Amino acid sequence: MVQEAEAGSGVEQLSCATCQQPAKLQCPRCLELSLEKDLAAFCSQECFKASWAEHKKLHKPSATEGWHYCTRRGQGRSLNMPDFKWTGELRPARIGPMRQIPDHIPKPDYYLGGYPTAEMESRQQHAVKLRTERDVAGIREACAIGRRVLDAAAAAVAPGVTTDEIDRVVGGVGAGVGVTWVAGGCVSVCTSINEVICHGIPDKRPLQQGDIINVDVSVYKAGYHGDLNETFVVGEVDAASRQLIRVTHDCLHKAIAICKPGTPYRDIGEVISKHAKAHGLSVVRTYCGHGIGDLFHCAPNVPHYAKNKAKGTMKVGEVFTIEPMVNQGSHRDKTWPDGWTAVTEDGRRSAQFEHTLLITPDGCEVLTARLPTSPPLWWEVEEGRQGQAQQLGAAANGAAADAS
Repeated sequence: MVQEAEAGSGVEQLSCATCQQPAKLQCPRCLELSLEKDLAAFCSQECFKASWAEHKKLHKPSATEGWHYCTRRGQGRSLNMPDFKWTGELRPARIGPMRQIPDHIPKPDYYLGGYPTAEMESRQQHAVKLRTERDVAGIREACAIGRRVLDAAAAAVAPGVTTDEIDRVVGGVGAGVGVTWVAGGCVSVCTSINEVICHGIPDKRPLQQGDIINVDVSVYKAGYHGDLNETFVVGEVDAASRQLIRVTHDCLHKAIAICKPGTPYRDIGEVISKHAKAHGLSVVRTYCGHGIGDLFHCAPNVPHYAKNKAKGTMKVGEVFTIEPMVNQGSHRDKTWPDGWTAVTEDGRRSAQFEHTLLITPDGCEVLTARLPTSPPLWWEVEEGRQGQAQQLGAAANGAAADAS
């Protein structure tokens, strides 16, 4: 049975591990084992009892040895730093216990094992599906949730904040709206820092002044998926990193601008590569955009590099992602010992932006579009400051004219 939180314990500021409502109770066994407070917090005895089958696993010795390094695509853990020839300055930090998703939330077949059986056996791997109105409504809902959650993650990015904390924020929002996250075995989102191209695993490393970080949100809601990501600055960031982020963003939007019925999918890579190359940057070739809907990954395959061999032209009703990954140096990548985290081979920085699109009769609809309330990107902040300065200058000039 959970006990009342002690005054000043901080549990009143946490969310229930089961339903994400404000927590007022805490598991005494978790406290004895000095587990993370967010794992021990509950809003009621009912929520504690409902989660007991999974929660009690945290009390086993294997779960109380502290935070571990991730190995084998999130399915294994080690107390030792992996032995690897790191390409840059970043190192993996320890990760916490797997976050639990309440039993009542539907999950895809790859949720725990990692292998998408239905996806791999589907005809959609070879034939692009035209989405029905029902499909589009489901995908649109998943994308709308994804946008809200990515904005919440963006608002949490700051020096000193761990990527595990960002993952906790995202997981809390997801449980409240019946969402399963599909980033990987043990986390809610992918957080890719500096030289990490994609699939970075949230851990205990605090973000540092000058870092850049990509947050990738993938949602599974009521049988449909949504997928989007953005790259953010952490505090004051050097000019080369800011340019990398801005160019990558523009690569994506130049590609979106050509999306309409009849456009060959191979043309997306031409547009992206041309813009990246003009700024001395390279485009990753290992990872591509993809069809999305009732399956997470399906046809069409959407390469982001020039002279690719993508098949087919866009048709009304097709839904897919564009997600260019752009590097400061070589386009080639390496994979960390966890079998998941992809990094640049030369240790230089990488950025990425992603949207999910629906082809319409007149062009395309960006299902994951930014909102007026979305936290501003770095250049939007600077442009906002410049606009304010211009307004103040104009006001000052007007006042001086009136005085004369």
